[in-house]
Amino acid sequence: MTGDVWEVGDAYEAYVGRWSRRVAVEFVGWLGVPAGRRWLDAGCGTGALTSAILAAPADVTGVDPSAGFLRSAPQTAGTRQTGGTPQTGGTPQTAGARLVVGDAAALPLRDASFDVVVSGLALNFVPRPEQAIAEFARVAAPGAVVASYVWDYATGMRMMRYFWDVAAEVVPAAADRDEGSRFPICHEPALRAAWAGAGFTEVATRAIEIPTVFSGFDDFWRPFLGGQGAAPAYLATLGEDEQMEIRERLRERLPDGPDGSIALTASAWAVRGLAPAPGDA
Repeated sequence: MTGDVWEVGDAYEAYVGRWSRRVAVEFVGWLGVPAGRRWLDAGCGTGALTSAILAAPADVTGVDPSAGFLRSAPQTAGTRQTGGTPQTGGTPQTAGARLVVGDAAALPLRDASFDVVVSGLALNFVPRPEQAIAEFARVAAPGAVVASYVWDYATGMRMMRYFWDVAAEVVPAAADRDEGSRFPICHEPALRAAWAGAGFTEVATRAIEIPTVFSGFDDFWRPFLGGQGAAPAYLATLGEDEQMEIRERLRERLPDGPDGSIALTASAWAVRGLAPAPGDA
C-alpha cells in the first residue's frame, strides 16, 4: 500500500468515512449477532464499524495501526485507548470499546478470545491479507462469526471509479494506482476462497449497496484534496495543471440533478463464516 495515506481522521471521514458508516450498519444487521458478545474490529480506523457494533450493545476491541485514526474514533461510554494488550477473557459486564494500536496481520490479542471477529474496508490494505485472515481465525473462539467487507473498487464504488477513469485519461500512469486493479481481494470469488481456505465453515457472501449523494460538485471534489486514501494521496503528487484537468473533466462527466446534487452509489462485498470447533474437519 505504498503511497496510500491513512492518518488524519477528519479528512478520511469527509472522503469515505461518511459512506462506510452506512455500509457498517447494513453489515452488522446482516450478521445478526445477539447483544452482549465479545467483538474484535480489526482495522477499525475512525470507528465506523465499531460504532455500528456498539449500537447492539456489545463489548468491542478495536485494533488499527494508525494512532491518528484511533484518536478520531467516537469516544462512546466505556471507550478507552491503549498501546498494550487489552483484557479479553471472560464475559463482558458492560458494553464499551477498547482501542488498541496494532497490526491486523499480527494482532496483540489472545487466542480464542472473541465471539465475533470483523474487519471493515481494511483487508485490501494489508500487504498479505491471508496473514490477517489467519490471525482472525487464531483469535476467534470456536463457533465465532468471522466476517469482513471491502469496497467493490472495480465497478461498484462509483465516486472512486469516476476519479480513476478520468485520472488515467489525464495521466496514463494513474492506472497503476487504481484500487480496482491493485486489490484482488476486493472481489466476491476471492473473498469466498480466502474464507474457505482459512477453514471457516458455512461461508456466505453478499453485496451491500448504499446511495452516496453529494450536495454539489464541491462536496464531491473537496475530499479528494484531503490527502487521505489512495486517490487523494495520488492526486497530491500531481502538478496543479494535472489536478485542474482532472477536476474539470470530472465536473463535465459526473451526473448532476436539477439542484446540482450528484447521486451515485457505492457497493461493497461482504463475507462471513464460522470458526471451526476443535476436531472439525
